[in-house]
Amino acid sequence: MPVANCPMPLAPADKNKRQDELIVLNVSGRRFQTWRTTLERYPDTLLGSTEKEFFFNEDTKEYFFDRDPEVFRCVLNFYRTGKLHYPRYECISAYDDELAFYGILPEIIGDCCYEEYKDRKRENAERLMDDNDSENNQESMPSLSFRQTMWRAFENPHTSTLALVFYYVTGFFIAVSVITNVVETVPCGTAPGSKELPCGERYSVAFFCLDTACVMIFTVEYLLRLFAAPSRYRFIRSVMSIIDVVAIMPYYIGLVMTNNEDVSGAFVTLRVFRVFRIFKFSRHSQGLRILGYTLKSCASELGFLLFSLTMAIIIFATVMFYAEKGSSASKFTSIPASFWYTIVTMTTLGLFVFCFQKLLEVLLRLRYLRVCIPVF
Repeated sequence: MPVANCPMPLAPADKNKRQDELIVLNVSGRRFQTWRTTLERYPDTLLGSTEKEFFFNEDTKEYFFDRDPEVFRCVLNFYRTGKLHYPRYECISAYDDELAFYGILPEIIGDCCYEEYKDRKRENAERLMDDNDSENNQESMPSLSFRQTMWRAFENPHTSTLALVFYYVTGFFIAVSVITNVVETVPCGTAPGSKELPCGERYSVAFFCLDTACVMIFTVEYLLRLFAAPSRYRFIRSVMSIIDVVAIMPYYIGLVMTNNEDVSGAFVTLRVFRVFRIFKFSRHSQGLRILGYTLKSCASELGFLLFSLTMAIIIFATVMFYAEKGSSASKFTSIPASFWYTIVTMTTLGLFVFCFQKLLEVLLRLRYLRVCIPVF
């Protein structure tokens, strides 16, 4: 008789297993099931002791806990595997509160997560210490000096109504300055006997008045910040201070320069620096500051990515050059000449350029058809 047709013998039953019981744990509406013996491995904890009977619901025949179900996953896995893990996305204070509720010591966190847990714990302690120090300083020094009050208003505009108004006014003029810098290059018709003029030259007085108003606001803001800075030397050397100076410098140099041909080219070059005014938005946008901090913290990873991309570009450009070397019509005359083809191919930029060119050709042909069809 084949073995496959033989009836399977009964599995050996453990005497302790017969006495085991499958229990249901309801954590804020999310149900978890486990064996009672699994929880009894750690009798010094809440779920492993008889204290959990205080949370037993006779109607539903389950244990109900009004706690965080996400952290409870880690707690239940600890009973199952004997290893406690720390989820990186979880708040450190909330995680400690959940462990304290279930009677689990954080010292038993696994080695894979303990360093992360200690770092988050230290950062949270330092943040709480800074908050306590700032509160104590405010209580011990209720009357700040005029410079300290100004600097506090600049760094935290929500401390007073006047600081908030100045914050929004400077943000408005930054937007006006950036928009003006763009609009003044748009063509605005032609003058008699001359070529097409941009709006900046056609309405030079209006744009000059707008630029003057913006620069005056920026200058007043910079001088007030310089006056209120705790360390003027460190303020002058800061990145935002350099951006402020570069943003307003072309205007004052343009007032000093005469309209001769020797300095007109240099003045046009200096006007390019006005585009740095857009970086002043970083002082008014928390998202931009967070992006800057993120790029700074990921500088090593971005450097490695750039290094890997450079290696791939050199390798594939070399392959393309030697593959097309025998062809007289090849445009890959050297390895550096092959770089552009490799870059646009790896970044999929070449496909976009090709599709854009084809779209322009189709639009032009449709325009010619619209002109030619009425003739027939």
